[in-house]
Amino acid sequence: MISAVPQNDREKVTRIRDTSAQDVQIDQAPLQRKRMIKLIGAGVGALLLVIVIGVLISSWRSAEIYVPRERVRIAEVTKGRFVRDVSAQGTVVAAVSPTLFAIAPGTVHYLVQAGDAVKKQQPIAQIDSPELRNELEREQATLASMEVAVQRQSIDTRRQLLSNQQTIDLANVNIQAAEREQHRAEDSWGKHLISERDYEKARDDAAAAGVNHKHAIETAQLQKESLQFELSAKRLERDRQRLVVQDLQRRVGELEIKSPVDGIVGTLAVNERAAVPQNAAVITVVDLTAFEVEFQVPETYADDLSVKMDAEVTYGTRKFAATVSSVSPEVKQGQVTGRLRFANEVPQGLRQNQRLSTRIVLEQRDDVVKVARGPFLDTGGGRVAYVVHDDVATRTVIQTGGTSISEVEILEGLSPGDRIIISSLGEFERVATVKLTD
Repeated sequence: MISAVPQNDREKVTRIRDTSAQDVQIDQAPLQRKRMIKLIGAGVGALLLVIVIGVLISSWRSAEIYVPRERVRIAEVTKGRFVRDVSAQGTVVAAVSPTLFAIAPGTVHYLVQAGDAVKKQQPIAQIDSPELRNELEREQATLASMEVAVQRQSIDTRRQLLSNQQTIDLANVNIQAAEREQHRAEDSWGKHLISERDYEKARDDAAAAGVNHKHAIETAQLQKESLQFELSAKRLERDRQRLVVQDLQRRVGELEIKSPVDGIVGTLAVNERAAVPQNAAVITVVDLTAFEVEFQVPETYADDLSVKMDAEVTYGTRKFAATVSSVSPEVKQGQVTGRLRFANEVPQGLRQNQRLSTRIVLEQRDDVVKVARGPFLDTGGGRVAYVVHDDVATRTVIQTGGTSISEVEILEGLSPGDRIIISSLGEFERVATVKLTD
């Protein structure tokens, strides 16, 4: 039990000294300033954090739907050269595949089989036509008789011309004799040695000889012209018959059917030893060096297609330059048909009816705002695009122009450098904004 210390005893107790004499008083102002700076920094940081969180919350709240970024394709709008083209499947066709016909009725004998390689002017089939050969022999006999007739007419003409010349020469001799008698009669009449009757007769004989000579010359000239006409007529008949024979010889020669090109035998139209009428198809030859590619495109491109347009044909891993060689003027089942001709090198190993990929360049323009083509063009109707800024895609109204296989022209609504979603817009449901998430 503790008891109180008496008053007298308290005076005797020795007092213990504290550490107050050793303490040094510290100025509190610097500490307060540091504390205030820390508080201000913490407040500013908290305010910035609140602002950032507010912005994020605002952006998240502004997006109507959320789509993972990996599910969309984004492309940048650029400006440059725009090539408007169209792609189509093509079929290899033979530009030169002549079908050979029977020149006359007869029996066919083939010298080759379908698929055989042939050279130009190589015999590939033979037609046995006794009728045509018999006709040729008849016409040759007729030509021979006409040759004889021309020779006979030529001999008769020369004989008649000689006879006419003889007549002229005799008339000339007679006129000279009559003229000499007339001169003698004139001398005798001047000397009164002959009677007047003899003198007049000498003069009449000289005049008659002159008339006979003149008519002999004219008659000989007319007969000469007549004979030459007859000879010319015979020769014309002979020449006509010669043409008939030459034509028949040509037809008989064409009974041996020859390949018009280097290529392969396509089809045999009739069986071996079959009887065929005139102008019946016999055999087809395909020229392997003159292949073309037949393509079909929708009729919407009909007005844009024209001959000599540049094109490209893909065969295997290589691309071959080509040009449009023809465009059909009609539309069948909504398609327009055309043909491409290889510009330089022709691919080796092509086969008829083989399918190839083709690309036709419709137009080329510079300084065009464009973007990669994608499903957005179809799902958005070419009037809507979603422009991407950071993680938010905003719906924007656009206007598109020409389209190609890989690009689409932008007329309004976008500028070079903009980034848009080019994948399908169907899942966006026409919302104003889309949040892209990682």
